[in-house]
Amino acid sequence: MGPVIGSGSISFSFYQQKEDKRMKKKVLAVLMSTVMIGSLMAAPVFAAENLSDTTEGIAQFEGLTANEAYDFQIVVKSFQSTYWQAALQGMDMAKDELGVTYTAQGPASESDIADQVNMLNSAINGAPAGVGLAACDTSSVLESLQAAVDAGVPVVAFDTGVPEPPEGSIVCTVVTDNVAAGEVAAVNLYEAVKDKIGQGAPVRIGEINQDNYALNIQQRGLGFINKLIELAAADGFTVAMEGNEFYVNEAEGAVEGDADIILEVRVPAQTTVDLCSTEAGTILDKEDTIAVFGSNQTAAEGLLVANDNREVLGDTIVGVGFDAGTSIKAAVEDGTFLGAVTQSPLMMGYYCIYALTAAANGQELIDVPTDGYWYNAENMNDENIAPNLYD
Repeated sequence: MGPVIGSGSISFSFYQQKEDKRMKKKVLAVLMSTVMIGSLMAAPVFAAENLSDTTEGIAQFEGLTANEAYDFQIVVKSFQSTYWQAALQGMDMAKDELGVTYTAQGPASESDIADQVNMLNSAINGAPAGVGLAACDTSSVLESLQAAVDAGVPVVAFDTGVPEPPEGSIVCTVVTDNVAAGEVAAVNLYEAVKDKIGQGAPVRIGEINQDNYALNIQQRGLGFINKLIELAAADGFTVAMEGNEFYVNEAEGAVEGDADIILEVRVPAQTTVDLCSTEAGTILDKEDTIAVFGSNQTAAEGLLVANDNREVLGDTIVGVGFDAGTSIKAAVEDGTFLGAVTQSPLMMGYYCIYALTAAANGQELIDVPTDGYWYNAENMNDENIAPNLYD
């Protein structure tokens, strides 16, 4: 598995204090590559406006040591995709540096919400030094988080935040700027297809979201939708929404009735590549479809599976993906996908362990936003892109 890139501009003195010289050099090489910021169509940091906050979030861990050999519990969404293996790789780096341990668990799929809640409850009941949580359904964990507060167990949210958690339950959130991530996908996709809009008949753009209940997926999906509506409006075009009720209702600026663009959002009944493929196939089979966005690794891989028997992506339909993984990287490289947006699961995992350790020490924390990049066939091997692209 290849390394994944970390956050942007940082204080490197944090790493210079590490005794493990080999690890220090490895982490520095990964992190320094993120400082380079390209143009929008080349390699933008999509959370560039948060770089000062990112620096402050990382600086709070400078000189951190564990007061004890803490043991943490980590609850991930599942182990369905290599994204989560990248996150655990980052956790392994951090635990070795700090002299702490962790145990990770997750449900069979990201749709198994009740199973994850049971795992979370069990983790809290074990009274660990802290819990790292990537919630499948952010509303389903609220009672568990209150139990964590009552038990004095600090929780660090990573990958996805939890809106309005019980007071004092989430001590730190380590996440991508998911709204900005969706916006970058929209900007690059729109630029590629805008000449096909307003030529008479309406055109269709699809979005595949693996769910409508995880905050990161909601934010990313709506970031794409609202930015695309904004870009279309700036060119004098209108957008009508179809598909999943949540995204249709939350879209900003869409019109009802006839429009220049039909933006269709589809969500599978369960979070699997096969079911995402079924939803994607429905959009790919429509004659007016000109582009489709898969908003995470599972959705993007489903889009590619749907294309296997159709072979329309990169030909008559523009495809845009998200995250990395072998099939997505290959699709970007061979032109099946116009490009994709990558985030930093390794560094989310890394800073999750650092945040848990700081919290266990009794330190008050601020959130740690992590950045990412748009990549395509031209830039995916660049030194500031390639470290993002895990297999």
